[in-house]
Parts: sequence; C-alpha cells; structure tokens
Amino acid sequence: MAKGGAAQSEHESLGNLFVKFLRPIIALAATTAIASLTPSVALAQRQAPPSPEQRLDRLERQVEQVQRQVFPKGRPADTAGFSNDPAATQSSVVTLDQRLDSLERQVADMLRQSEENGHRLQTIESDVGRFRADQEQRFSTLEQRLNDAASAAAATAPPIQQPPVATTRPTGKPKPDAALPAVSTATTATIPEGDPAEDAYSEGFHLWESGQYDQAITTLRAFTSAYPKHRRASYANNLIGRALLDKGDTRGAAQALLANYRNNPKGERAPDSLLYLGQALMKLGQPSQACKAYAELDAVYGSAVRSDLKKLEADAKAQAQCS
Repeated sequence: MAKGGAAQSEHESLGNLFVKFLRPIIALAATTAIASLTPSVALAQRQAPPSPEQRLDRLERQVEQVQRQVFPKGRPADTAGFSNDPAATQSSVVTLDQRLDSLERQVADMLRQSEENGHRLQTIESDVGRFRADQEQRFSTLEQRLNDAASAAAATAPPIQQPPVATTRPTGKPKPDAALPAVSTATTATIPEGDPAEDAYSEGFHLWESGQYDQAITTLRAFTSAYPKHRRASYANNLIGRALLDKGDTRGAAQALLANYRNNPKGERAPDSLLYLGQALMKLGQPSQACKAYAELDAVYGSAVRSDLKKLEADAKAQAQCS
C-alpha cells in the first residue's frame, strides 16, 4: 500500500508537470492561430463591395477634384459644370409647354396677319390702278369737252366794239361793283383785241352790270367751263356769286362765293368772295358766321387786301358787330 501510494503520487506529480509544460505551448499555438486568422478576416472585410452611398460619395469627391483642376479660380457656372439645383419638376415642364404653346399661337397669329395684310395690299394696289385709269379717262374726256367748249365760245363770242350795254341797259341804275372799279374801265381798255377768253368774260360782266343777272350767270358759267385755268376764272366765279346775291338767291350766292375761295384761294378775287360771303351770311341771319368769314379774310390775306376792300370790310364788321 505504501508502494502503491508512492507510485500514484509520483504519477500525479508527472501529470502536473506535463500539464504545466504543455499549457504555454497550447497558449502559443492558439495565439499563433488567432494571429494568422486576423489578417484574413481584415482582408475579407476590406474586399467587401461598397454600398451605393459610398460609391456616390467617392464619385462626388472625384468630380470635385476634377473641378478644382479645370476651374482653379472657383466653381463653374451652372450651365458649364455641375449644379446643386434639383432636376426639372413636372410643374416646370408644364409651364415650359404652356409657354411654347403661347409662342406657337403668337407666331401663327403673326403669319395670319401678314397674309391678310398682303391680301389687303394687293387689293389696294388693284383699286389704285383702277382709280388711276378711271381718272385718266375722265380727264381726257373733260379736256376734250373743254376744247370743244373753247372752240364754240371763240366762234360765238361777240366783238368788244359792240357791247350789249348801250341797247340793253335798264332804266334803273344797277348796284355798282365797288370791288371791281377797274374791270370795266382800265382793264377792259387793255384787253388784247381778238382774245376769246377776255371777250367771253367781258360779255358776262356787262350783262351783270346791266342787271341781267340770269344771262350773266349763264355766260360766266360757260366761261369758267371753257377756261377753268384762266386768270379771269376767279373774277367770273366771284361775279356769279354776286349776281346770285343781287337777284335774291342768298344761299346759292353763299355756296358759290365759298367755293370760289376754297377752290382757288390764290385767285385775284378770292378775298372779294370772302367779303361778299360775309354779306350773304348776314342776310341769312348768321352774323357770327359772317364775322368768321371776315376773320378768315384778315388771317389769310392781311395787308394784301386792297384798300377799297378794306373799307367795305370795316363797314361790314361794324354791321355784324364783330368783336
């Protein structure tokens, strides 16, 4: 028993010694194994695929690096580089479509208006062409009639040496032509012999002077129709108005006198027509309109009005009580 106990005790001592010797070795092996496994785990973790956020961050950093190299002085414009603004929204696309539709409608309206204006211009040009052709035809016809009337008046005009005054003057003294004192004396004396236009006017003047107003009006109108551009046309038209005024056709006289002034304001008897227009308006009971006629006489002709006409105007203004 003593030997057995001793042997067992020795065996236990050897086992403990072996355990003590083996424990550091096992610890070293475990440490070595763990050390060998750690790089493998870290390498596996580094080689794992990046997430989309990581990839986007990496791309943004790369783009920023490129921007710093390309644009060293600052960020590029939104149209040249990248912008932080969000992409186009649905409302912006709808607004853009509406603006494009509006522009298309405006362009269509402009094209339509241009076509309409072109059509109107063509219509106007054609109308003007027809008007010109019609006017030329009318002028040709009028010139032919004037030539025929001039030829007829020249053939039927009586000579100056035989005026109808001596045989047809009425017993009553006619109203004198205060505005035309020289027509019947000095002017008639200087008329060239054989001038049919002067002869025709002289005949009408003597008829008016003798009080034959209807015959004078007919003769003077024939003269103005035959010689519308003659210097005596202003005299004749003024005398027609005075003859109408003398015979009592006051409204017709006013129309004839006003027409003579408006149609030939530079005529020698245009100022006289304004004066006698005022007298006709006075007879029509329109003193304010008469004053306007006298004011027109002063404004248009002023100091060019003859002295005898000035005196008649002053009396007429006093009668009309012009201010």
